[in-house]
Amino acid sequence: MRTQVVVIGGGPSGLLLSQLLHVHGIDSIVLERKTKDYVLGRIRAGVLEQGFVNLMEKAGVADRLHAEGFEHDGTLIAFDDDCFRIDFNAQTGTPVVIYGQTEVTRDLYEAREAAGGTLIFNTEDVTIHDADTDHPFVTYSVDGREQRIDADFVAGCDGFHGVSRQAIPLSVRREYEKVYPFGWLGILSETPPVHDELIYSSSRRGFALCSMRNENLSRYYIQCSLSDSPDDWTDSAFWAELKRRIPKTFADHLVTGPSIEKSIAPLRSFVTEPMQWGRLFLCGDAAHIVPPTGAKGLNTASSDVYYLHNALRDYYDHGSRDGIDAYSQNALARIWKAERFSWWFSSLMHRFPDQSEFDLKIQRAEIDFLRTNTAAQKAMAENYVGLPY
Repeated sequence: MRTQVVVIGGGPSGLLLSQLLHVHGIDSIVLERKTKDYVLGRIRAGVLEQGFVNLMEKAGVADRLHAEGFEHDGTLIAFDDDCFRIDFNAQTGTPVVIYGQTEVTRDLYEAREAAGGTLIFNTEDVTIHDADTDHPFVTYSVDGREQRIDADFVAGCDGFHGVSRQAIPLSVRREYEKVYPFGWLGILSETPPVHDELIYSSSRRGFALCSMRNENLSRYYIQCSLSDSPDDWTDSAFWAELKRRIPKTFADHLVTGPSIEKSIAPLRSFVTEPMQWGRLFLCGDAAHIVPPTGAKGLNTASSDVYYLHNALRDYYDHGSRDGIDAYSQNALARIWKAERFSWWFSSLMHRFPDQSEFDLKIQRAEIDFLRTNTAAQKAMAENYVGLPY
């Protein structure tokens, strides 16, 4: 087979890139190592920056997002029982949209299938060859039969554990990482959200987050030990601990119920440089990870897609290599700002095992400064709703 762009990874970033390329008349093939049902079964965050929404519109897949998504004009920040609101609309004039990543992925699959796009599932032994030449190709196998795709370019959208980043030689790439000494225990429940906006809560017992997917589907998190297992936490124990960590006014009205999904996610900040090698380009988790505190995971992937699809469009439409050659530099400039914000917000809201009394006082002063200072609120709001591309 031959195509213009091989996209490795059938998650939202790979699908969005493939759909945007299709809109511009650029052919692609998407390789995914799991089944479609498996990809759609993954539970992920659903806070979308306006830049992501704009890309979905350009890709022609934003109708259901606009019909079913919830615009949030702000968020609540709490410390024990003290609570205040960051007004995104007042500070930036821009909301975020709550729409589950699973639904984003579903919309993109439907669009690629409707357009006759080539999606190949259950791929094994995916290997990128000759990425540093003008004639890269990818081999893979399905049901034990090896296949080959020749292409102009390869887009690695296959996540942190994928093969794409590993295809860049260690002599070329450099990795930066911070591992946080805690995780997030999250549950999904068919209950109404405790509030119509997200609540980020810092308490003496640790961090908590109250989020939602829709009017009757809520997502809640509490900071937990990395040694914990989801099996260590009964539903009743989770609800009791969540109530201890959020302001009483919300805890008293929290509707509880059986969890329909429960998992623990470790927190990590990670960036690899460069994000390109020859004709191989990395997108999303293949190149960088952020802690979920700032809701930047899917949104940083979309900014990569923005830079890459525009670079490829310029190459095919005008023969220009400017965007391609500058892809890594352009993408990383925004990624590091998102990393900074996610690190800052995580450091502000969590309890760390080695914190001194001095550290805790500084943390509380920082939250109080955010509560009382308009400039600080504006800076947070600008980062939360998404810096410009």
